[in-house]
Amino acid sequence: MSIATATKGIDPRYLEALGPLRPLIDDDSLTEIMVNGHEMVYVERKGKILLTDVRFDSEEHLLRVIDTIVSSVGRRIDQRSPLCDARLLDGSRVNAAIAPVALDGPILTIRKFSKDPYQVSDLIGFGTLTQEAAAFIQACVLARANIVVSGGTGTGKTTLLNVCSSFIPVDERIVTIEDAAELQLHQEHVCRMESRPSDVNNEGRITIRDLVANSLRMRPDRIVVGECRGGEALDMLQAMNTGHDGSLTTVHANNPRETLSRLETLVLMAGMDLPLKAIRQQIASAIDLVIQLSRVKDGSRKVTAISEIIGMEGDTITMQEIFKFESKGADPSTGQIIGEFNPTGIRPKIIDRLFDMGVPLPPRLAQLFPDRRQLMAQQALLQQQQRQG
Repeated sequence: MSIATATKGIDPRYLEALGPLRPLIDDDSLTEIMVNGHEMVYVERKGKILLTDVRFDSEEHLLRVIDTIVSSVGRRIDQRSPLCDARLLDGSRVNAAIAPVALDGPILTIRKFSKDPYQVSDLIGFGTLTQEAAAFIQACVLARANIVVSGGTGTGKTTLLNVCSSFIPVDERIVTIEDAAELQLHQEHVCRMESRPSDVNNEGRITIRDLVANSLRMRPDRIVVGECRGGEALDMLQAMNTGHDGSLTTVHANNPRETLSRLETLVLMAGMDLPLKAIRQQIASAIDLVIQLSRVKDGSRKVTAISEIIGMEGDTITMQEIFKFESKGADPSTGQIIGEFNPTGIRPKIIDRLFDMGVPLPPRLAQLFPDRRQLMAQQALLQQQQRQG
């Protein structure tokens, strides 16, 4: 993609103010830009971190670039508020830290925004997930399952959330809620909301939790929260449990079981004095599916598990793995991880909901998870024929 195409519609003065960052931002092969002071700029390319020869003129020059970025989206950064989450005008996610918290010079981290958002076919091509798993996720989205995409930092949660959101029917009203707007939904009826930090007088802050609560009054068909990382998890669960099926969000966690523990912790952050068992009951009744993403040793991102929440046994939330990635080691010549992402053979409970709603399953999935009622009808017909014979 040319620089002219990548920066189309953005004020040239803004682009000029980005200084030495501009060619890095326009380089589609990069996924991350990491500035550690004005003389050290790292990038991530194909999962590897590399030091570049890019430099800023001085620390003051870097501070001016940071101020341009954050002020252009209505945020601020100064000694009183030395940390800031923001975004570039092209949508790339930005985090900045300056003195007094940044000890060796300003720190700027940019998660690159994909000019052409990845489609499900791209993720299949990358080996992130299989055709079968993608078909299962699509069917679950169409059946209005509540889905949590889980993973560590940089595993591709937002990318997968975007792909999951692309399966939502075009005639539904979608409300998206994010700290910094990144999601790129192509449906027409999308209401995008973004949180806002407090101003210089420590007033006017609007949190993700405020936006989740407000979204319930906006007649949404779907609520998509970019990331749950605080008390908004309680509001999200309550929304899922009160008729807002088909909601989607992401959580930082390293495996599906840890995702449930993380959600418990986030609900407690809401400040409500709820018993742990009540929280777990909320989670068990609200969440249908946890899709786990991991970054494997070769730097690639893979869906390593798809797990279904099936209920409670005593005080424990029960879940079952529907798909699982099994590593076969690394290719000795390329170092790439070799493995297979296969169905575990366990029949998901949600399959019956798919059949009830008339959601068509692709032939391979229909073979894996046949409609029990059809099987029973066929068996009854066979028995009747045997009696008549």
